[in-house]
Amino acid sequence: MPLIPQKTGLRFSAFVLAGACLVAAAEPNWVLPPETATLQPGLGKELVNAQCLLCHSADYISTQPRLNRAQWKAGVLKMQQKYSAPIATNNVDALVDYLVRNYGREAPPGIQAEKK
Repeated sequence: MPLIPQKTGLRFSAFVLAGACLVAAAEPNWVLPPETATLQPGLGKELVNAQCLLCHSADYISTQPRLNRAQWKAGVLKMQQKYSAPIATNNVDALVDYLVRNYGREAPPGIQAEKK
Protein backbone atom coordinates (compact mmCIF):
# COMPACT_ATOMS: atom_id res chain seq x y z
CA MET A 1 0.00 0.00 0.00
CA PRO A 2 1.51 3.39 -1.01
CA LEU A 3 2.19 5.92 1.70
CA ILE A 4 0.48 8.70 -0.30
CA PRO A 5 -2.77 7.91 -2.12
CA GLN A 6 -2.28 7.99 -5.89
CA LYS A 7 -4.60 10.98 -6.49
CA THR A 8 -2.87 13.01 -3.79
CA GLY A 9 0.56 12.11 -5.22
CA LEU A 10 -0.48 13.26 -8.69
CA ARG A 11 -1.88 16.52 -7.31
CA PHE A 12 1.31 17.11 -5.36
CA SER A 13 3.46 16.45 -8.44
CA ALA A 14 1.34 18.82 -10.52
CA PHE A 15 1.62 21.47 -7.79
CA VAL A 16 5.41 21.17 -7.66
CA LEU A 17 5.68 21.30 -11.44
CA ALA A 18 3.44 24.38 -11.64
CA GLY A 19 5.48 26.10 -8.92
CA ALA A 20 8.74 25.37 -10.74
CA CYS A 21 7.30 26.85 -13.94
CA LEU A 22 6.25 30.01 -12.10
CA VAL A 23 9.69 30.44 -10.54
CA ALA A 24 11.41 29.93 -13.91
CA ALA A 25 9.09 32.44 -15.58
CA ALA A 26 9.66 35.00 -12.82
CA GLU A 27 13.47 35.06 -13.10
CA PRO A 28 14.61 38.64 -13.64
CA ASN A 29 16.50 39.57 -16.75
CA TRP A 30 19.59 41.29 -15.31
CA VAL A 31 21.30 43.87 -17.45
CA LEU A 32 24.32 45.71 -16.12
CA PRO A 33 24.51 49.43 -16.78
CA PRO A 34 26.97 50.53 -19.45
CA GLU A 35 30.46 51.46 -18.32
CA THR A 36 30.67 55.25 -18.19
CA ALA A 37 33.82 55.83 -16.14
CA THR A 38 37.06 56.52 -17.92
CA LEU A 39 40.64 56.79 -16.76
CA GLN A 40 42.31 60.14 -16.26
CA PRO A 41 44.25 61.27 -19.33
CA GLY A 42 48.00 61.11 -19.13
CA LEU A 43 51.17 59.22 -19.85
CA GLY A 44 50.54 55.53 -19.21
CA LYS A 45 46.76 55.58 -19.68
CA GLU A 46 46.93 53.18 -22.64
CA LEU A 47 49.06 50.76 -20.62
CA VAL A 48 46.61 50.84 -17.71
CA ASN A 49 43.72 50.36 -20.16
CA ALA A 50 45.48 47.30 -21.61
CA GLN A 51 46.73 45.80 -18.35
CA CYS A 52 44.31 46.75 -15.57
CA LEU A 53 40.97 47.05 -17.32
CA LEU A 54 41.14 43.40 -18.36
CA CYS A 55 39.76 42.59 -14.91
CA HIS A 56 38.80 45.90 -13.30
CA SER A 57 36.58 48.78 -14.28
CA ALA A 58 37.88 52.33 -14.31
CA ASP A 59 35.57 52.92 -11.33
CA TYR A 60 37.47 50.31 -9.34
CA ILE A 61 40.68 52.26 -9.85
CA SER A 62 39.22 55.73 -9.28
CA THR A 63 37.43 54.78 -6.05
CA GLN A 64 40.56 53.49 -4.33
CA PRO A 65 41.97 55.59 -1.50
CA ARG A 66 44.73 58.01 -2.49
CA LEU A 67 47.51 55.46 -2.12
CA ASN A 68 51.19 56.35 -2.11
CA ARG A 69 53.77 54.86 -4.49
CA ALA A 70 54.68 51.91 -2.24
CA GLN A 71 51.01 51.01 -1.76
CA TRP A 72 50.17 51.20 -5.48
CA LYS A 73 53.26 49.13 -6.29
CA ALA A 74 52.28 46.51 -3.72
CA GLY A 75 48.82 46.37 -5.31
CA VAL A 76 50.18 45.99 -8.84
CA LEU A 77 52.65 43.31 -7.73
CA LYS A 78 49.86 41.48 -5.90
CA MET A 79 47.77 41.43 -9.07
CA GLN A 80 50.78 40.16 -11.04
CA GLN A 81 52.08 37.58 -8.56
CA LYS A 82 49.04 36.39 -6.59
CA TYR A 83 46.27 36.72 -9.18
CA SER A 84 48.39 35.97 -12.27
CA ALA A 85 47.52 39.22 -14.04
CA PRO A 86 49.46 39.28 -17.33
CA ILE A 87 51.61 42.26 -16.33
CA ALA A 88 55.13 42.20 -17.70
CA THR A 89 57.72 42.98 -15.05
CA ASN A 90 59.09 45.84 -17.15
CA ASN A 91 55.60 47.48 -17.11
CA VAL A 92 55.16 47.54 -13.31
CA ASP A 93 56.90 50.89 -12.73
CA ALA A 94 55.08 52.58 -15.63
CA LEU A 95 51.72 51.38 -14.25
CA VAL A 96 52.62 52.58 -10.77
CA ASP A 97 53.78 55.97 -12.12
CA TYR A 98 50.44 56.50 -13.84
CA LEU A 99 48.41 55.37 -10.82
CA VAL A 100 50.35 57.58 -8.38
CA ARG A 101 50.19 60.61 -10.69
CA ASN A 102 46.46 60.31 -11.30
CA TYR A 103 44.99 58.44 -8.33
CA GLY A 104 47.59 58.57 -5.59
CA ARG A 105 49.78 60.61 -3.36
CA GLU A 106 53.47 60.64 -2.75
CA ALA A 107 54.81 59.88 0.70
CA PRO A 108 56.69 62.89 2.14
CA PRO A 109 60.46 62.65 1.54
CA GLY A 110 62.26 60.68 4.24
CA ILE A 111 59.05 59.13 5.56
CA GLN A 112 58.60 55.36 5.34
CA ALA A 113 55.51 54.43 3.34
CA GLU A 114 52.66 53.65 5.70
CA LYS A 115 51.37 50.09 5.66
CA LYS A 116 47.73 49.33 5.11
